[in-house]
Amino acid sequence: MKNLTNNHQLQTKEMDVQFAYTILYVKDVPKTMEFYKKSFGFQEKMLTPEKDYGEIKSGITTLAFANLELGKSNFKKGFIESDLNKKPFGFELAFTTSNVEKTMESAINNGAVLLAQSVIKPWGQTVGYIRDLNGFIIEICTPIPTQE
Repeated sequence: MKNLTNNHQLQTKEMDVQFAYTILYVKDVPKTMEFYKKSFGFQEKMLTPEKDYGEIKSGITTLAFANLELGKSNFKKGFIESDLNKKPFGFELAFTTSNVEKTMESAINNGAVLLAQSVIKPWGQTVGYIRDLNGFIIEICTPIPTQE
């Protein structure tokens, strides 16, 4: 048993893992990218010539979109598609900003749906929720205040 523990610790130290990007499977990649660019001021990183996969610069981590057909080719047993007419997944994207209300208004003006008005949490963070064009939950929030 001791040998297994040592091997696990060795493997963990040697791993070079970083969270690089999130891929959302959507009906229309260019339309979705346009929503994120107009709503949040993100910039396009790349879009395939087939327009079935694209990435936007959203800070340190890349936000990517793949069309449903590409997703279906990757997952032969299928997956649950996000849909504004159904309950959202228990998953969210979180974007920090100094002006939650202005950012939420921008997104709503570009087609997002309000999920929950912004509130100030007990720890001092302002948080609001919307759903994007595809039904994915987006948390718009101020950075969590740090204690010094």
